[in-house]
Amino acid sequence: MSGTFTKSMARNIFYGGTVFFFLLFLALTYDTNQALPKRDNSQNLTPEVIAGKKIWETRNCIGCHTLLGEGAYFAPELGNVYVRRGPDFIKAWIQAQPTGAPGRRQMPQFHLSDKELDDLVAFLKYASEINTANWPPNIEG
Repeated sequence: MSGTFTKSMARNIFYGGTVFFFLLFLALTYDTNQALPKRDNSQNLTPEVIAGKKIWETRNCIGCHTLLGEGAYFAPELGNVYVRRGPDFIKAWIQAQPTGAPGRRQMPQFHLSDKELDDLVAFLKYASEINTANWPPNIEG
């Protein structure tokens, strides 16, 4: 190769790189569109899950907790809390708040009914069944 870098060489590198990365983008888009339907669990959406999501949103749980790695990092990750702790523990924990333990962060008492607790647990169960490819990596949050 000669010691000079010409305009035509630069143009060829630019166009070649543009075509390469455009084709790579198309291939990755195709792969994603093939993989996502296999990971879909929208058939598990029940009225209880939808009501639980509404409770999650109206009580601003994501203001303290993370869900699947998204949200605040003030309190534990809840994307896999159903698997880690189970439904009975989740209900008892929410009902026992605030614990009043000195030096610990306190979760507020939301005064949820038994139906609302069941709906919230159904939503957390749904969230735990999402195929996240092992994300987030920290199990306890």
